[in-house]
Amino acid sequence: MTEAGTTPVPPAGRGDRRLPAFVEELVGTLSVHSQYVLHGSIRDLHLVRHDRAPDEDGPDRQYDDHHTLTEVLWNALRQEGYEALIRFDIADGFTVVTGPAENQVRELLHGRHSPAPDRARRADTAVQLADAERTLRSIVTGWKGQGQRRPNPPDGRPRPGTPQRLDPYRVVVLIDYAARIPTDVTRLSDPERDFFLNCLKLAEDARPIPYRRTGRALFNPVIWLAEGERDLPTWLVAGSERVRTIGIPLPDLGSRRRMAQLLAEEHIARQERGGGRIRLGKDRLDHDRLDKNLLGEGPLGEGGLGEGRLGEGRLGDGRLGEGRLDKNLLGGGRTPDEHDIDTFTRATAGLTLRAMRESAHMALDRGLSFAEMRDAVRIYQLGVKDNPWQADYVRKQIRNGEAYIRSRVKGQEKAVGKTLDILKRAALGLSGAQASHPGSRPRGVLFFAGPTGTGKTELAKSVAHVLFGTEDACLRFDMSEFSAPHSVDRLLGAPPGYVGYEAGGELTTAVRNDPFRVVLFDEIDKADKGVLDKFLQVLEDGRLTDGQGVTTYFSECVLIFTSNLGVRKRTGEGGRTGRVAEPGMPYHQLEEIILSNVKEHFVEEIGRPELMNRLGGNVVVFDYIDAKVAAEIFDSQVGNIQRVLREEQGVHLRLSEEAHRALSDYCTSDVHNGGRGIGMLLETHLINPLARALFDQEALAGTAVTVTGVRRAGDGTVTLDLRVVR
Repeated sequence: MTEAGTTPVPPAGRGDRRLPAFVEELVGTLSVHSQYVLHGSIRDLHLVRHDRAPDEDGPDRQYDDHHTLTEVLWNALRQEGYEALIRFDIADGFTVVTGPAENQVRELLHGRHSPAPDRARRADTAVQLADAERTLRSIVTGWKGQGQRRPNPPDGRPRPGTPQRLDPYRVVVLIDYAARIPTDVTRLSDPERDFFLNCLKLAEDARPIPYRRTGRALFNPVIWLAEGERDLPTWLVAGSERVRTIGIPLPDLGSRRRMAQLLAEEHIARQERGGGRIRLGKDRLDHDRLDKNLLGEGPLGEGGLGEGRLGEGRLGDGRLGEGRLDKNLLGGGRTPDEHDIDTFTRATAGLTLRAMRESAHMALDRGLSFAEMRDAVRIYQLGVKDNPWQADYVRKQIRNGEAYIRSRVKGQEKAVGKTLDILKRAALGLSGAQASHPGSRPRGVLFFAGPTGTGKTELAKSVAHVLFGTEDACLRFDMSEFSAPHSVDRLLGAPPGYVGYEAGGELTTAVRNDPFRVVLFDEIDKADKGVLDKFLQVLEDGRLTDGQGVTTYFSECVLIFTSNLGVRKRTGEGGRTGRVAEPGMPYHQLEEIILSNVKEHFVEEIGRPELMNRLGGNVVVFDYIDAKVAAEIFDSQVGNIQRVLREEQGVHLRLSEEAHRALSDYCTSDVHNGGRGIGMLLETHLINPLARALFDQEALAGTAVTVTGVRRAGDGTVTLDLRVVR
């Protein structure tokens, strides 16, 4: 049995769902649950499938439209006989949003002399919460037995002897911004604790109210709206069978595609009308099925509980503004096609439908065509339109920077070559192109593995310099500092209630400030497993959400991981470490051993095979340096010392052939520690004794210093023979 003038929504299968799943779950359980906690994407838009009117044109008998959470909830609940929708938040108190009994319920809430909440009284939070609990109890009972009168006639004059209403009102209350009621959900004040405890008791005390037209006995539900379950006390959310928790997920691929199609149709409709307004008001929801306030004609449409106004001149709010959009902005003079819709859909992986609508709005505002919606999404995510990856100079930088990289990273021809291949792939936007839906993965991912001191960190810095013009674009994290289980909080920010929550995460904050950069995670094998788990999301989806709930996108970053994994392995009794990749080994053999050991580490030792799968073929193996390369590195580092002395002290340093040969023999005798080992020995045999000799000298500027000999004592002390010319 249904109300006169309404069209019942027929049951539909999962593939033909008319309402979002969370709405069907809520409406279907109103007979057993008196309170609900809706959490997740509560500020998002939601798609509803409608039937076209018999006299309405269109290729299909059904069409999609998007609505706010409040619109969707009220449209479904009104069919169950509810007469009013009430909203409560800690700032504005109780307000009546809409419903056939709107005026009567407003009078019951505020009395005849106060149509709006009394803000002055709400200065006392304890009093406000106590009043709110009493009001909620009245709402849940429908003000039963409080002598409500039936509505006055249209002329406003009460008729003598009008009978009192004896039936309780059937109403719904939304507690919005529920997370803002407690100051700290982990440390409730006495008034806050009493408020939530009484709400929990109210869930148990509530009784369903019969509805004569349908015969269903349903509760007057209290619906809490929160971003997460933990935003409310755990004992409230899980303390009663009468309280049901329902998550509102991010839209899946199918929903995003339906939304992209809808936004494309709005563009097409705008083009066909040639400057006129898109008429979606009638189509948004059947007037017989939805109160007119939800169509932009009442308080809700004027900015009540709905997340977006259903007024004029806004994309996705029901209409497009008049005269704002030229035909040519719809895609170079053409209408959006399936490729444009698919591109838009893929670019919005991880975004809400509301973000898709706002991206489309931004595209109109900036004069972008629908074919350029991917750029609009990037602007929405990153806040910048210019994309260095799409500029010709990035390809030019990579092309010209090949010689620069090889000059800095010596003896690693194959590693440099593979790195350059991955950078070229990133510049062309082909990273992950083999996947059906690559989404917003990072531009490039590199895992540098191999012996210590072979140029892994140096190559990462060189990549940053080539791509973005400066080594400062390389954001480095020493992962040995993130070996503790709680250290992930430093990267992403501490959760609410913990020290450091306000500061945010080091990684997420830095990338939001500059999304175009190289992020280097040095010695990744030393990080805690919890930190590694976070990289799974970054590598797969290209985004992270920090402790404050802010999402950071890594879609324009190059991520580089370095590790010495694979060179050594625990062998024999007692798990002693032994080298399994030896200097002088052919590169293809060394590469095979290191790749096998790296895979074994992630799969067998730490149980993270999925991380290895996401790295895929991006593991770059570095070789040991040989004697020739060691001599080149030695000369390069001596040149650096000479440059620093000249620039900082005005001293011109030279080495005699004998001193050069002696120092080279000392510093390159053991190449197992790579270039870093050469640097450490050079510091011992040249920098330290040179500093000792020059420290007490006066007026160093303009001095020419020649090292003529190097003498090493039995205790390891090194002394230099110097010739100083002023």
